[in-house]
Amino acid sequence: MYPEDLIAPMRAELTDVGFQEFRTDEDVINHLKDHKGTTLVVINSVCGCAAGAARPGVRYAIEKSSVKPTYLATAFAGNDVTAVNKIREVVLPYPPSSPAMAFFKDGELVHFIERHHIEGRNAQMIGDHLVEVFEHFCKD
Repeated sequence: MYPEDLIAPMRAELTDVGFQEFRTDEDVINHLKDHKGTTLVVINSVCGCAAGAARPGVRYAIEKSSVKPTYLATAFAGNDVTAVNKIREVVLPYPPSSPAMAFFKDGELVHFIERHHIEGRNAQMIGDHLVEVFEHFCKD
């Protein structure tokens, strides 16, 4: 586990724009069970691609998109262990990956962005991709 004071600013990059934290597996289960609407879940990380592309890309998409998920959630790999493990279970057959982004509609996984889709891309590329995902899945 990372010291909480070390990762607090990394958590805040998402919670400051409306993300709720999934800290336990129960948080994940309770949210996805019988859930209606869309949810973006970001598995946050301390790595450079999370800092340089994933979190800024997510923030860019939230600011730029005219349609947004009904719910924004995040869990921190290495700290919110049971929540991250439950998310990873729900997104199978995708292998464990952080950072990563899972998009759910009515509780079902409809789009997944793995770490290798984040590495080597800049924040605007990630953000533009998310805007396309929002526009496709968030419109009724």
